[in-house]
Amino acid sequence: MIGVLLVDDEALTLELHRRYVERVGGFRVVAECASARAALTALLEAPPARRIDLVLLDMTMPDGTGLDVLRHLRARASDVDVIAITAVRDAEIVHQMAALGVVQYLVKPFSFAVFRERLEQYRQYRERSGSTAGAPTQEEIDALLGARRPAVTLSLPKGLAPATLDRIRETVRERGGLSASEVAALLGMSRVAARRYLEYLADAGRVTREPRYGAPGRPETEYRWR
Repeated sequence: MIGVLLVDDEALTLELHRRYVERVGGFRVVAECASARAALTALLEAPPARRIDLVLLDMTMPDGTGLDVLRHLRARASDVDVIAITAVRDAEIVHQMAALGVVQYLVKPFSFAVFRERLEQYRQYRERSGSTAGAPTQEEIDALLGARRPAVTLSLPKGLAPATLDRIRETVRERGGLSASEVAALLGMSRVAARRYLEYLADAGRVTREPRYGAPGRPETEYRWR
C-alpha cells in the first residue's frame, strides 16, 4: 500500500483529495497537513508505521510555498515522491518543480478521472522500478523514465472541452477497443467530434490506434486504452 501525505491549506480541498485517494486502489492517506511547516515536520519525523511514499503538495500556503518544502526536503536528502497540485500556471515554476524531482504536476481544477490517471501512472512507475532486477535494459529504463516524467495538465486544443474529454477517456477505459462511431453513439455526439478527442488522446500517448477489419470497404480505426 502506498502511503500518501496530503498538503493543502484549505480544509475542503483536503477532504476532496482524501476522498479521491480512497477511490484509487493501492493508496491510503496516512497524514494531512495544512501548512508548509507542518508538512516538513510530518515528512522528516514520520514513524516507520506511517511511512510516506507520496506527497500531494499544494504550491501556495500562508507560511511558505511547495517549492520551499521541496528544497528543504532535497537538502535533507529526502527522496520522497511528490505530485504538485496547484492553480499556478507559470512555466518557470513547472521547470523548477521538475528539477526538484516532482513526478507529476496537476493544475486545479481537475476531475477525478485525471487524478486517478496520474496516481495509476505513478503506481505503474513504482511497480516497474520494484520489478527491475539487476542491470536494466534500455527498454526498462525508457519505461521507468516515461512513467515518472511529469505530466502537466494545462490546456486543451481549441474546440476540445475537458468534461467531454474525461467522458471519452472513461468510456474507452471501461469498454476496451472502440471506434469513433461507437464512441459517438454511446455519448450522443457526432463521429467527427468523437474522432477529434480520440486522436488527441492517441497523440498524447493515452490510447493506441489499430485498424479494425470487418465489413467490406475501408477499415475503421479502433482506439484502445494503453
